[in-house]
Amino acid sequence: MLNSTGELEFSNEEDAEIISQLTSLALSDGKSSAGAPEKTGYPDSVYVMAANIFQGIRIEKSAQKVLIKYGNEPLRSFSESEDQSFQRLSYELAFSALKYQDILETILIDSCIFPSTTIPDHLSSLIIVMLYDFQDRKFQTRVLSDNEESISEVQEVENLLNSFKIKLAAALARCRIKHDALSIYHILPETVRKQELRASTLPLYAWINTCKISPEEVYNNLKRRGYNKVKSVLHIDDKVFAVDQHCYDVLIFPSHLKNDLINIDLFKDYKLIFQDKSRSLAVHSVKALLNMDDDILMVNTGSWYTVAHMSILTNNNTSKVFVCGVQSQAKDPDLKTLFTEMGCKNIEILRETFINIESKDHRLQKVKVILLLPRCSGLGVSNPVEFILNEHEDTEFLKDHSQGGISVDKLHILAQQQYEQLTHAMKFTKAQAVVYCTCSVCPEENEAVVKKALEFQDLGNKVQLYSGTLLRQCL
Repeated sequence: MLNSTGELEFSNEEDAEIISQLTSLALSDGKSSAGAPEKTGYPDSVYVMAANIFQGIRIEKSAQKVLIKYGNEPLRSFSESEDQSFQRLSYELAFSALKYQDILETILIDSCIFPSTTIPDHLSSLIIVMLYDFQDRKFQTRVLSDNEESISEVQEVENLLNSFKIKLAAALARCRIKHDALSIYHILPETVRKQELRASTLPLYAWINTCKISPEEVYNNLKRRGYNKVKSVLHIDDKVFAVDQHCYDVLIFPSHLKNDLINIDLFKDYKLIFQDKSRSLAVHSVKALLNMDDDILMVNTGSWYTVAHMSILTNNNTSKVFVCGVQSQAKDPDLKTLFTEMGCKNIEILRETFINIESKDHRLQKVKVILLLPRCSGLGVSNPVEFILNEHEDTEFLKDHSQGGISVDKLHILAQQQYEQLTHAMKFTKAQAVVYCTCSVCPEENEAVVKKALEFQDLGNKVQLYSGTLLRQCL
């Protein structure tokens, strides 16, 4: 059992008054809460999954500075983790806790919860993520639904935090005052705050699966649901949508409509698919370079939705879409089911990694365009959680974004991998074009890689160079 002795005793009325005064000084974001729905907390299972995610990506401290010890074993997980809405909540909570890790640890130490000899190490991550949510709710009691499944570890930590809530609120207020910040949000690095601002204002992009529905049918379906078609969705709070000016099958929605949209049949039935616009631009760039019977080779696809989009754009051709590097046969049934449900018929899976495929491979002699989507820093991504869920990125991606950047050494490693893949792609002499697409704004991963690869090759008059500036402006 966690030991909560030592906490001061207050009546409920005194608690409420003191908490109100303290939290007015220390909100978790820098925005006004007027008109925003009151936060009520998460289901127990979300806290557990968020704690396990945080445990794997938390920032390690040097041995001399460690006052809070974290265990090595994850908490018991639950079946709901397969649900994407459940995953999204868990990842968002873990990412928020990661961004504020230093502050949350300071609050726990300042309030005398840590260091402790009675708190098991394996609960430390759960305490961190639940503390983030607790202060985000202004230390108000969590609202539980009648059918909520209770998890003993969560209940134990919740009781501990509730018993220390006065001290926690006071420690949070002192932290804000120490940093002379309007809120703890303003203690975050400026790059992280700018990223959060972009994520809250950028629109949503979704492409139309024209194998299952026509654009006109989508427009009419949305209009029946109260959505109006407009020319631009920027700074509009109503239920509206617009057609993207660069990709004819991509729709744009204001970001605040995400929760409403994911529950409609168009998205549930794979007729509309949310995805970052950079991926749609990539596949449309490939489509523009193809003849009717040309094949495509896709490298490092990330999301299978990108493969499906490429397949659907070439559905009326005799083209094949080859996808390399899919080594796990365990995923085959799920992939086949997904592609069947989406109407994709021309996808061929290759087990080999791209670097291990010979340029003279007999299967690839009709490949005219290679779409290279290398692993990158992702520093052009505004919403890391959505990117991880959609592109199947490693959770380490969140650690980099929580700090507002990556180390120089890691950037050099990524750039070298990108260079090796790009130069290998250029060995496929029958291919007439390579489309290279990253989600990074770093020149080291873009122009520098392309320039170095071109210098390595003796290309003669074969390659016509294009600037990436236009695509960046499109994004």
